[in-house]
Amino acid sequence: MNKTVSKVFIASDHRGVGLKLYLIEMLSAAGYNVVNLGVDDPNTSVDYPDVAATLADAMIDTSDARGIIICGTGAGVMIAANRYRHIRASRCDTPSQARDDRFHDDTNVLALAADDIDIEVAFLCAQTFLESPFDNCERRIRRIEKIS
Repeated sequence: MNKTVSKVFIASDHRGVGLKLYLIEMLSAAGYNVVNLGVDDPNTSVDYPDVAATLADAMIDTSDARGIIICGTGAGVMIAANRYRHIRASRCDTPSQARDDRFHDDTNVLALAADDIDIEVAFLCAQTFLESPFDNCERRIRRIEKIS
């Protein structure tokens, strides 16, 4: 477990509730401090930009936290989350994508597609995302500063 991650904020729209609850259970069992930002009712429709705003607000003062955000496709929440300057979200379907996005781009939010990903693969993506380091070299920092 990456001890530098103080909290894992996790949020989903109605389509991602099942996957979110599974990830909360698995990540908590792995020793992470997981904060559920909602929603918890799969039968009440919510707008994914509102879910992204909730996650972004929670992460604004916590630089050592990471976020996981889930909707049906993963694309909507990723796009909405990336509107916030302190968020670097990427949609990942494989653990290697999660590792590479952390290493190259210092992503701090993992976006997942509840409709398209196996829950066990989603857990492996989340675990890899939380455990992977950022390369922290000059060129990568320079590139991130251009988007943050």
